[in-house]
Amino acid sequence: MHNDNVYHDNMHNGSICDESTITTHIHHNGIHHNDIKALRDHIILASPNLGAAENTDKWWLLGTSGCHLCDIAEQIIMQFQAVQPITYKNVDIADFDEPLMMAFATTIPVILTPSKRLNYPFSVMDLQQLLT
Repeated sequence: MHNDNVYHDNMHNGSICDESTITTHIHHNGIHHNDIKALRDHIILASPNLGAAENTDKWWLLGTSGCHLCDIAEQIIMQFQAVQPITYKNVDIADFDEPLMMAFATTIPVILTPSKRLNYPFSVMDLQQLLT
């Protein structure tokens, strides 16, 4: 089930966004993030270890401990890995500063690829669409 909704300010769940269409507005020090690269760069500022070379091409699964939906999302990613060799990293939003953490608090789990964002709920088929 592929969800073609465009991601807008009200953060529709299950929507896939790419750099050219995202209009995510995370307010932190007056910065508005209008593309995935800028969003990932902002997250790297909050969690510098994500800026390491081995993490630049990985998908990031944004979540937090004790989040049952995050556990389900990880299971879906692991099912997807059985047919598609992708690498991902769990990123705990509790490690972010408060404004950035609050920007994701009601949307996790979220997958960020180097060029796209996918909010939960999603399926293995939605993950396949992230590769196109």
